[in-house]
Amino acid sequence: MSAAPVQSTQWMKYFGDIYGHAKPPVLGSFALKEIEDTAREVMKDHLPAYMYTFGSAGTCSTDAANRRAFNRWKIVPAMLRDCTNRNVETTIFGQKFHAPLFIAPIGVQGILHADGELATARAAAACGIPYIMSSASSRSIEDVAKANGPNGQRWYQLYWPRTDEITISLLNRAKAAGFSALVITLDTMLLGWRPHDLDTAYIPFFYGVGIQVGLSDPVFMKSHGYEPVHETTKFPFEPEKIRDAALKEGDVNAQKVMKLGKEWLGQTNSGSFRSWEDLQFIKDHWDGPIILKGIQRTSDAEKAIDMGIHGIIVSNHGGRQVDGAIGSLDALAKIMRSQKVLNAQAKGDLTVLFDSGIRTGSDVIKAMAMGAQGVLSTILVARPYMYGLATAGQAGVEQILMQTVTDMHITMGLCGYSDVNDLIGKRDELLELVDD
Repeated sequence: MSAAPVQSTQWMKYFGDIYGHAKPPVLGSFALKEIEDTAREVMKDHLPAYMYTFGSAGTCSTDAANRRAFNRWKIVPAMLRDCTNRNVETTIFGQKFHAPLFIAPIGVQGILHADGELATARAAAACGIPYIMSSASSRSIEDVAKANGPNGQRWYQLYWPRTDEITISLLNRAKAAGFSALVITLDTMLLGWRPHDLDTAYIPFFYGVGIQVGLSDPVFMKSHGYEPVHETTKFPFEPEKIRDAALKEGDVNAQKVMKLGKEWLGQTNSGSFRSWEDLQFIKDHWDGPIILKGIQRTSDAEKAIDMGIHGIIVSNHGGRQVDGAIGSLDALAKIMRSQKVLNAQAKGDLTVLFDSGIRTGSDVIKAMAMGAQGVLSTILVARPYMYGLATAGQAGVEQILMQTVTDMHITMGLCGYSDVNDLIGKRDELLELVDD
């Protein structure tokens, strides 16, 4: 009996073109370590900006725990299964996605590249990958939506403002700009202890970068006597020049920027902690799926079900908030042992997504086998696409997205699976826990 013919997909075309065109990759390599090293070299004259994006809390032990968790779980492939043609499309909240990969919400991208979030939003649309916009973006909600285009799939991530009126304004703006789902980050009510930033007193918000959502918000700006503005931040970002202009030279514009930066940070990372009961306010003012990002405990996942929340993202913020915390994949493993979570997921009452530690297609497969239905690049993708952004802007982000999904597409078949949805929850048959 003849084997089935191979159907073309954008992912396998990308794979074939690498060999067929024999051109060096935009980022100089497809190896993540080399891509990371290149990004660091590109940013060598602005190392605090690099460290702000790629560093972690405390001793960086949680970031290391994220990678150790992936390394402990090993894939056990199955043979002689027909995986000639493979499908990586999936449906989440009734919407079809080309792949179970999302661009994770990362702020202040303007410190790494002149185009900032606009480059990433364009790359997401070009690759057919959904974009999750951070509240700490260096571009406005409306400008990011325009860059993502009419066909781009996008969600909005909320750092929950202290003031209800500002919260409502952001939600209304996001909905009007075509953001279909709301991601509420729970683990950053205040910034974590990050020695690499503390050593250089590096905090872009205080100098007007990463506050563009606030500067373009009519409610926030009116409260301080200004009109909203949609601005493009300067690159490279040089906070010492802004500080000197404001404090030593008495520059009025620099003083205004610093004042508004502190006020916006006081709204979004104020140190005022929210409670489960406060979620009702968001539910009353957002029409669409609500996803809680930062879940690490089984009891919190179960509480989200009780609250009627549509989804959770199992995440430790890439290790940037709490030092000495559990690896995110280990947290997912514990959460997906809960019968309550499994039942809610099976009934479609709860969508489980994953973030923190993903670097390769195999990592995506492991997270899905553990029970995640989608991942942020990081299966939310995060740090890897920022390497790409720093080095080559939109084209660099596109390479990271394409290589991650293509790697997953190939590896999934080599493991014996032809449909990405068949990976979900297959931990016992696909993964083996191996001691370090």
